[in-house]
Amino acid sequence: MQSSRQAAEAATFQSFANCYLREVNPGTPVVHRIPAGSVECIEWSLPRQQTLLRAEILSASLCGPQHFGRLWVRAVSDAAWRQAEPMSTLHLLIHEAYRQMEDGRTDALRTFELELLMRVLDSYQQMALYIEKASPPPQDEGHFIEAEQSLVFGHWQHPTPKSRQGMTFWQQERYAPELRGQFRLHYFAARESHVRQASAHRADVQEIVRSQLGRSGGDVGAGSDECLIPMHPLQAEALLLDPDVQALQRRGSLRHIGPAGPLFTATSSVRTVYSAHADWMLKFSLPVRITNSVRINRRQELEAGVAMARLMHRIGFAERSANFRIIHDSAYVALDMPGREESGFEVILRENPFRGDGARGVVTVAALTADPLPGEISRLERLVRRFAARRADSLPDAALSWFRHYFDCAVEPLIRLYDDYGIALEAHQQNSLLDIGAGYPTAGYYRDNQGFYLSERYRSLLAAHVPETETIASLYFPDSEIRDRFAYYLIANQVFSVISRMSHDGLCDESVLLCAFRGHLERCAEKMTGAGKDFARHVLDLPTIASKANLTTRLFDIDELQSDGTHTLYRQVPNPLRVPMVLAAPRTSHAIAS
Repeated sequence: MQSSRQAAEAATFQSFANCYLREVNPGTPVVHRIPAGSVECIEWSLPRQQTLLRAEILSASLCGPQHFGRLWVRAVSDAAWRQAEPMSTLHLLIHEAYRQMEDGRTDALRTFELELLMRVLDSYQQMALYIEKASPPPQDEGHFIEAEQSLVFGHWQHPTPKSRQGMTFWQQERYAPELRGQFRLHYFAARESHVRQASAHRADVQEIVRSQLGRSGGDVGAGSDECLIPMHPLQAEALLLDPDVQALQRRGSLRHIGPAGPLFTATSSVRTVYSAHADWMLKFSLPVRITNSVRINRRQELEAGVAMARLMHRIGFAERSANFRIIHDSAYVALDMPGREESGFEVILRENPFRGDGARGVVTVAALTADPLPGEISRLERLVRRFAARRADSLPDAALSWFRHYFDCAVEPLIRLYDDYGIALEAHQQNSLLDIGAGYPTAGYYRDNQGFYLSERYRSLLAAHVPETETIASLYFPDSEIRDRFAYYLIANQVFSVISRMSHDGLCDESVLLCAFRGHLERCAEKMTGAGKDFARHVLDLPTIASKANLTTRLFDIDELQSDGTHTLYRQVPNPLRVPMVLAAPRTSHAIAS
């Protein structure tokens, strides 16, 4: 069995190489001769280094990551191949990507290259640590927070999936979700005149904040003209070093009370924290660069969370959708500071439906589709095999039936919401959760107030329900832009990950699953009449589909949350639903069952 170092090296190469073949060079399929026979490979020519690189394909995918095995390199002038280590070959790919871009900016590109190399190594080191410290996978359907903290490999479409600049090794033990540390929140008391807060919930913000303190609430004193602001300990430490914050403290406008209340632990996003018996999760800004960006709660995101909670309530979404729920970011509190758009004290209050027994059997899609730890099988494979045994079905039939349940509660309701109200959600696999307590999906959940796209076509309808949606920046978009983003997040990122996972695990042929997915989308297109119909046809009919250009973003050291250049963040890739073998794949009764 692989050691944690070997597993981390292989996973680091795999995530980077998958990005490289999508965004830089798709390589050439070749057969590589070895003493025992031959293996299928991808070959990359690296002309600036006069080198050829071959990667063994252990398991191919039409719509997800390729799984790589052994690696070989040779000089163009040499006929002999030699086996190579993952990290040295990865360095070759990084170097080649930059050498191909040389355009007179040599010094700047070299700076970017060294930064990327540092992040790759940081991601590798974190991954090796998390694999070594990982808990054994659960033998049942699992628990919300256990699944949140199990993502040791990170996002397969990212070149540095576990890079976290700004969190020291000793802070990791307490604040990294993968290490399952617990901590108390810090509290500040601020003059009410300096505080901005809003709530779409029946409770006001200060009621919510005090409820989080539990029995210790009486020990946290705030004057009649003060408001409490909870804070992540890492962010509190950074804020207390800020000269403007120190000036507020000297004037008596702000007081640091210190740690209080129950223990919290980090969810998969690192900056959203959870306590098993608290009614709310809290989402903070953090002084940490996670994958692409320093994570900051923007003013417009705070306002969007409250506005969208009101909108969903007023259209009666919960009553209309029995098997899909949006977890609302329905309140916020922030400290206003002169001359700053954001002070760093912005806190989002997220409803927590996963309290007590409500947390059992609820897992993020990212945890279901993640590569397993060495010597284990994936969560999804374990679920489908149990599902097949219970039904006395073959694995392919069980996989197709499981996928249909998944589509019905995690995909179709989102397309229906877009069709009825012009609301699209940034439903990537980490923001999407499933209730699999029954062994198969019975309900879906969506979270995150950064990810709402409202259609300009539906503006008058939505603004009639919640007029303030028109005053929040970056909330309304043309449908042409929404379709591409929605296609990436819901289809390419989430659904294709479920399909490729099933294929890699040998549960069902990938082309059959993709054909079944086409059938489900075609029914949506037949039943719907608005933006959802157009979206389904967009995904079914176009030869390409949008994909996130995470490697390109990293090559130029772009903070995607600060960038207005969406052309650098997304690019078109071949649409797996249009591959001839998918179009020709046989329909099955499971694939077309309603």
